[in-house]
Parts: sequence; C-alpha cells; structure tokens
Amino acid sequence: MTGAIVATFAATFAVAAISIALAAWLSLRLLGRFVNRMVSFSIGVLLTTTFVHLLPEAFESTAPRDDLFIAILAGLFAFFFLEKIAAYRHNHHFEGDGHHHAAGHDAEEAGRGGIFVLVGSAVHNFSDGIVIAGAFLASPWVGLAATLSILAHEIPHKIGDFIVLINAHVPKRRAIVYASMSSSAIVVGGWIGLMALERVGALVPFVLVIAAANFLYIALSDLVPQMHRIVPGVDRLRDTLWQAGLIGLGVVVVVLLNGWLHD
Repeated sequence: MTGAIVATFAATFAVAAISIALAAWLSLRLLGRFVNRMVSFSIGVLLTTTFVHLLPEAFESTAPRDDLFIAILAGLFAFFFLEKIAAYRHNHHFEGDGHHHAAGHDAEEAGRGGIFVLVGSAVHNFSDGIVIAGAFLASPWVGLAATLSILAHEIPHKIGDFIVLINAHVPKRRAIVYASMSSSAIVVGGWIGLMALERVGALVPFVLVIAAANFLYIALSDLVPQMHRIVPGVDRLRDTLWQAGLIGLGVVVVVLLNGWLHD
C-alpha cells in the first residue's frame, strides 16, 4: 500500500506539472503543427492502453463480467454527459472564425465559457486522479501505463483550456495560474481514490473499466474527429501518413512498455 501511495502522488503531481508546462509552451509558442501531431500519438496510446492494460487487468479479476460490461457502458454515457455539461470546451467560437458577429462577441462568449472550461477540466482531472490511484492499487505497471495515457491526452486538453482563456483576454500568466489550479484536482482525486479504493478493494476492477471507457470516449469522440478535419493547404495524403505513423508509434510505445514492465 505504501508503494501505491508514493507512486500515486508522484504520478499525479507529474501529470499536473508536465501537462501544464508543455501545454503552456505549445499554446503560447508552437501552437499548430505539434498539437495535431500529439493528437495522433495520443490516440495510439489511449486505445492500446485500453485493450492491452486496463481491460485485461480488470477482466482477470474475480469481478462479475456482466457487471464490468455494464460499468463500461455506464462510463461511456457518463463521459458523454460530462462533455455536454462542459460543452464550451469544444464548441466555443474565436474572433475571425468565419461566424459573423459584432467585434468582440466571440471573446465575450469565450469569457463566459472560461469558467465552464476550468470547472470541466477540474472534474475531469479529479476523475483522472481516481483512475491513477486505482491503477497503481492494481499493479505498478498498470499504474504507469494509465499515467502515461492520461498525460498523453491531458496535454491537448490543457491546450484547449489555454486557447479559451487567452481568447477571453485573460493575461497569459493568470491563464497559467487558473489552469494550474484546475489541474491540481488530479492530486485530490488521487488521494481520495487511495483512501476509498484501499478500503474497498473490490472496486478496483470497476475503476479500471471506467478508465477504459474514459480513454475510449476521449480517443473516438474527441481526438479521431480532429484528425478528419480538412486543413486548407495541407497535403491530405502526407497528413494521413503522418497520422497513421504516429498512431502506430503510440501503439508500439505502449506495447514495448508493457513487455518491459512485465519482464
């Protein structure tokens, strides 16, 4: 248990710090190319972690299989409704986006949506913390795989938060502070997850399948549609090859990590 506590706190702090640092850097300096590349890599990592790590670990437990399948279905619905509540994350408008609004309208709308983005991120990060705690309670390699997967998808999400806040004329330093406060919820989620799951060990397989549902939902409903967008001036064939290659790289990284950790 002590090892799981140390690993969970180290992992949650690392995810919060690294995701904020990289997202801020990419958003403020290198936004564009690298974000799209990271989306493709994240898809490979998320899907492989789901089918190679989380689901096998959960279904190897003594938990009833029918209950685990129901938990996956419930998780997918839950993340759908959570995404609806935090709809401003993906459906905000920007100045010059082609919508004919009065000057300043989009920034004003983004300002209203900024609080929803931060609240939605905090809730999502809190659930990520619980997932990391449950994964480390299952085994160290599952915990590490879950941590890497969460980090891979958290950076593009944090970039979205920065875009909304900056578009709402929030100063860059203040945007970093707000995003950091939201990210700190992952540490709280990890602590609560450890306290609850350690006492009720039978919940660990259900946390793992909920994590799998979370990763599937993010990969298939959030990230894959981004890859299908047509960007003017971009060679579609070359872009598709880049996407396929980076998805494959994500798969290889997780598979190799799986084999190394088992050894």
